[in-house]
Amino acid sequence: MEKEIASICNEMRPTETEIEEMEPIALFDTNKAIELEPKVGHGNQSLMFTLKAKLHNMKRACEGQLIQFGVIEKSDTIRVYQVWPGKNVFFLHGRLICGPNPRGLMFTTTSIVLSSWIFARYVVKDMPHHHSALIVTFSLVFTFVVLVNLIQVSTTDPGIIPRNNEQETLELEKAGTSDGTRSKKATINGVEVKLKYCRVCKIFRPPRSSHCAICDNCVERYDHHCPWVGQCIGLRNCRSYMALVISGLIFFVYIFAFSCWILHRKNVHGFIGMVKTCPETLALAALAFNAIGFLGALAIYHVYLIAINQTAYENFRQRYVGSKNPYDRGILSNFKEAFFAAVPLPRVDFRAEVVNCDT
Repeated sequence: MEKEIASICNEMRPTETEIEEMEPIALFDTNKAIELEPKVGHGNQSLMFTLKAKLHNMKRACEGQLIQFGVIEKSDTIRVYQVWPGKNVFFLHGRLICGPNPRGLMFTTTSIVLSSWIFARYVVKDMPHHHSALIVTFSLVFTFVVLVNLIQVSTTDPGIIPRNNEQETLELEKAGTSDGTRSKKATINGVEVKLKYCRVCKIFRPPRSSHCAICDNCVERYDHHCPWVGQCIGLRNCRSYMALVISGLIFFVYIFAFSCWILHRKNVHGFIGMVKTCPETLALAALAFNAIGFLGALAIYHVYLIAINQTAYENFRQRYVGSKNPYDRGILSNFKEAFFAAVPLPRVDFRAEVVNCDT
């Protein structure tokens, strides 16, 4: 009997050719969806795969301990975020949604916290005592504001568009692609625009939308995928993104100004003298100077895009060269839309219960 079972198991085992042709498979349980990717390549890809696996195992272990001690209840309900086919990472049971690669976010957070710490620890000690407390307080307030904006941008749904199920996909392909094309046309403010068909999400994308290859989602009013926050910038978090850029610029201008004042106040001549006397202040001033240049250019570019009501993706693709931009309503109206229009609710409820996983 044991030999017969062993023989059946050997026959069911896939061959090497079948293993190479296998696509990534998503296994779903009642706790978390695990995406098994084929182990191809070396270096950074295998390192990130190992890191994600370890983080997932740590998360499962912590949840098991919390369930054991009665802090949280174990539930057999499967929710949308557990079976979502995109590459996003979810926290707090689908309440927070992040991009798949956290390295840029970790680098940005470390740079802000480290700059604030060096400023409070080394720069302020060389200031007059009656001013130092107030200066440190303002720097901590700026740090807090920047970090809040950073968290809001990196954990907010940027405007992910729902995917179609198999039945809706068949109907769309029959209705919308009967002429052999993969696009539709719509008229917006008297200008005809093309609605492209997304083969991944199986939808005709709304105007100004695009599919992000990094997050593997179609995003409404897609601007770009920002590697520094590890998240797409779209309809629902573009305002927070501008707040992050402007607050970050103010933060580094504040640090740079006081760092230069301390260097001038010490009356140290020459680069070597500054390195020997106050290396921390010099390094912080150099970091702040580069950050000001980068964030300043980014702020100017995005203010220009808001003024003409374009996204960075549309501007890069030169969508409206030689044609009218149907979304441009004048500078004042464009700024009012960008900063004061109501932020729409997310189109995907990631905490909703999944009724049928096959659909």
